[in-house]
Amino acid sequence: MVFLQRVKPLLSIIIPTLNEAENLPALLADLKNQRDIQFEIIIGDGGSSDTTGSVAKAYGATFVNAERGRGTQMNAAAGRASGRYFLFLHADSRVDDPTLLSNAVSAMTSELRVNCRSAGHFRLRFVRSTARNAMAYRYAEEKSAFNRADTTNGDQGLLLTRDFFSELGGFDESLPFLEDQHIAGKIRSMGKLITLPGYLKTSARRFEAEGLHRRYILMSMMMGLYSVGERVFFARAPGVYKSQQDAGTLLLSPFFLLIRRMMRDTWGIGGTLRTFYLLGKYIRENSWQAFFFVDVLLRPLMGRDRYPLLRFHDRVFAPCTNFRIFNVGTGLFCFIWFMGILSPFFWFMDFCEQK
Repeated sequence: MVFLQRVKPLLSIIIPTLNEAENLPALLADLKNQRDIQFEIIIGDGGSSDTTGSVAKAYGATFVNAERGRGTQMNAAAGRASGRYFLFLHADSRVDDPTLLSNAVSAMTSELRVNCRSAGHFRLRFVRSTARNAMAYRYAEEKSAFNRADTTNGDQGLLLTRDFFSELGGFDESLPFLEDQHIAGKIRSMGKLITLPGYLKTSARRFEAEGLHRRYILMSMMMGLYSVGERVFFARAPGVYKSQQDAGTLLLSPFFLLIRRMMRDTWGIGGTLRTFYLLGKYIRENSWQAFFFVDVLLRPLMGRDRYPLLRFHDRVFAPCTNFRIFNVGTGLFCFIWFMGILSPFFWFMDFCEQK
């Protein structure tokens, strides 16, 4: 593999960065070891104040300055790309297999013969500094192999053709985050998303720094409100997405307080009822994840790649609960759980954390 290409590369690897001088060298070194494929690397930087730019240039990568925001940064970098294929990666990804990229492009080339509107992502493996929460990480890793709605994010990488990326309109720059979920949803609606051979490693640093359960609760709030179109939450939320370097214990009470204020000042009674009804529908449509979790929990007993409870959900549970009354009931449960139980609990926990 020749890092600085004199011929037009087949693949353009695009990496958004913000103060990633600590993590970027490991990924670029991994990429330098890739075999059997011509590629270029383009860094879309959001205004780093560390040596990210120097690191990128030392490895022969093209460095593109852009306004801060991952979607904006990746679009700016894509504008400088010359490959037929685009691969979007996060700076804290790691690539063990030296043939990962060539195998991925081969798989995508085969898929494109059947469906020209196809994109692919990798399975995940978390790089952890502690053995805590092993079951939760195993669940997240297994789920990354699926292609169901709301299961694909930027940590898994995104491989697609230049033409399909253009047809998709690139990343939505109005979103400060969840741009990965948004484009994955568009891919599913316009074409097909596949799981590529091999896997990416990704850092668990944010989960470990902020608290895995706290981060997952916030992610569930974000995904739920995003799914029902409540983008005002993201504009008003205080520090929903901090830079990795600023991440510490995640305080959830400000987010619950914001939702209470939106219920009072923005939604009113009618809007609140509508929002939690739609959240109930969203939760019901994603109830498969609870069944999937139990399958993963029982993996030592059942063996690999067996999902009997997930099949039960799809064949029995989902059809039997696909009625509005279940949306109402689930929405009521959502309100009680988040606003009646989690909200006061984390108000108390955050108070103790700050003492």
